[in-house]
Amino acid sequence: MSDFDAALNIFAQEAGELLNDMEDALLALESAPGDAEIVNRLFRAMHTIKGSSGLFGFDPIVAFTHEAETVLDGVRQGERPIDAELISVLLDSKDHVAQLVEHCLAAPETALPEDLVARGRLLIGRLGGRCEGAVSPAPEASVLTSEAGGPISADDHWLISLAFGENAFRNGMDPLSFIRYLTTLGEIRQILTLAPTMPAGDSMDPESCYLHFKIALQSEANKQTIESVFEFIVDDCDIKILPPNAKLSDYLGLLDNLEPSQWQKLGDMLVEIGALTRGEIDSALREQDAARCAGAGKPIGEILVERQVVQQPIVEHALLKQEQTKQKLAAEANYIRVDAGKLGHLIDLVGELVISSAAMNLIVERHGLGDAGDVAAGMNALVGSIRDTALELRMVQIGETFSRFRRVVRDVGKELRKDIELYISGGETELDKAMVEKINDPLTHLVRNALDHGIEPPEQRLAAGKPAQGSVHLNAFHQSGHIVIQVSDDGAGLNADKIVAKAIAAGLIKADHSLSRQEIYGLIFAAGLSTKEQATSLSGRGVGMDVVKKNIEALRGSVAIDSVEGQGTTIRIELPLTLAIIDGFMVGCDRERYIIPLNLVDECLEMGDKECNIDEVEHYINLRGQVLPYLRLSEYFQQPRTETGEGRRESMVVVKSGRGKAGFVVDELHGEHQTVIKPLGKVFEKLTGITGATVLGDGTVALILDVPGLVQAAMTRRPSRLTASSA
Repeated sequence: MSDFDAALNIFAQEAGELLNDMEDALLALESAPGDAEIVNRLFRAMHTIKGSSGLFGFDPIVAFTHEAETVLDGVRQGERPIDAELISVLLDSKDHVAQLVEHCLAAPETALPEDLVARGRLLIGRLGGRCEGAVSPAPEASVLTSEAGGPISADDHWLISLAFGENAFRNGMDPLSFIRYLTTLGEIRQILTLAPTMPAGDSMDPESCYLHFKIALQSEANKQTIESVFEFIVDDCDIKILPPNAKLSDYLGLLDNLEPSQWQKLGDMLVEIGALTRGEIDSALREQDAARCAGAGKPIGEILVERQVVQQPIVEHALLKQEQTKQKLAAEANYIRVDAGKLGHLIDLVGELVISSAAMNLIVERHGLGDAGDVAAGMNALVGSIRDTALELRMVQIGETFSRFRRVVRDVGKELRKDIELYISGGETELDKAMVEKINDPLTHLVRNALDHGIEPPEQRLAAGKPAQGSVHLNAFHQSGHIVIQVSDDGAGLNADKIVAKAIAAGLIKADHSLSRQEIYGLIFAAGLSTKEQATSLSGRGVGMDVVKKNIEALRGSVAIDSVEGQGTTIRIELPLTLAIIDGFMVGCDRERYIIPLNLVDECLEMGDKECNIDEVEHYINLRGQVLPYLRLSEYFQQPRTETGEGRRESMVVVKSGRGKAGFVVDELHGEHQTVIKPLGKVFEKLTGITGATVLGDGTVALILDVPGLVQAAMTRRPSRLTASSA
């Protein structure tokens, strides 16, 4: 990859982060429209995207973001209020910028498509609708006074103070020539001529210069340009240039947008935004050094204000920005950006290390190398620590994924004319980054389904005695080595009778069914089943929920649903924390070995235990008064038996999945095993009961069991007439 391509990748990543931050800020403004810091975040995000795009020559992005930046600057200055309409336009603008970024990265040499051009014009028109608003009060005017010339206002003028040295004439300097040249940069609105150092009478030397000038200049030039007029008389003149107070807000805005790559000194920051020149800083530093030598040192900011080269508010704001930058850089110093591909490669290498460690243990055990046993045990512990640390590197908080649904809830609520609030909890819960990316689509469908199917229109909620505003709650937490994600709403809930009627009509169940309420609710995950009477652009076509379940199960997870009619629905998703390496429990059936995720194992027991009332026909046992269905793995996978008769010893591994429990009957219990998950490949990807494979230390392959699928298979094999009392 070339340096340019690497820079483009960084630009794309940073633009995506800034746009996401902008969306979060806009949604936060709906509840806090007067928060100036949020408005500054918006402005900085748009300004940064504009500047970065300009570096790569992405003119369409620069042109559009400039318009949005102008509007946001007006909001910052109090010239335009934040309201719901402006927030909606800015959200649409954020989406448009994302499309522009995508186009410029994919085809930078081609013109924008007509639809993008038209959409941009429409949004610029909507952004241009300015409203009357409160204007922030102007800072108190600085004035220079003179008995001869009266006051000179600093509100709209540059105030230039020139104090020529006595040797200016002797050095061939003509003060008037510099003043005349100053008129090429703008209009001199007022000039005061002073001679405070001129001696009286015969003491005056006609060859010495005693002239001082106070000049009010109206000009669009910057400070550096104005100072360059006097660059030839720097040694013979004390020059002070104070910007107009009208520019004060511009400098404050530039300070807000300043994104230094490292901590900067106060003077460097003020020079960068144009409030000071390098000459003014050097002069102030010399004064500071002299004061320190005299034992009376002053802060550089105080000296600059006393010299009347910069206003006090600018210095104070720069000091605040300096402190914020220190804190930000200190926080960022704890993090580095790592390529996801490199991190994935590290996880793969750690997996191979785990397999090699298991092979070494096997050799030590097989050859009875007692002296190497302690070394092998120490290495096992070290490999386990490396494995856990490597996996933690890929763990990310799920809160960022949850936050993206604020926009979904807002937009869908407006489309459906429903007032809906999103509540988020457990956002700090961590999950494997690969898992977060794959769970996003199922979550999106569940949230949209809750908004469309679950939450009733305001009038129906009021009639039912509910508040007009509905709520959707996203929650996440860790439980037994899993992460649990809940999508809850306080809507109408599920109507079991309606679901049954639809299922019978679709031929999914028979009229004389004996399904439990939970099993009835589970029917909504069947393909083609929908209780929505009228299809909408969001849902109601009977597709999607079956795909949601398949996608979750493909992640070795499970999904369950609970609902109370009239009160709401909660969908519970259980997922493993990682897709790479797990702690497993190895069992054997004849010559085959299987891995059960250790966190799903509840207990192990002997099948010959007299306390267990075993029903070989119905495939259940009475386990301490609890009805427990079971599967013989050898029968389920149709393995030929190599041992028969009463002498065969069998064990049962009791596993749990969600709210379900079942037993797996096996021949051997091999104990815990660090398991590196390997995909099965397309040939075996639809194999039921198996979710992956792993390589053992001796080079053989063990299959990883799909516990949720096998538990469901065991429960469906159990006859419906079986109850706890019959056991």
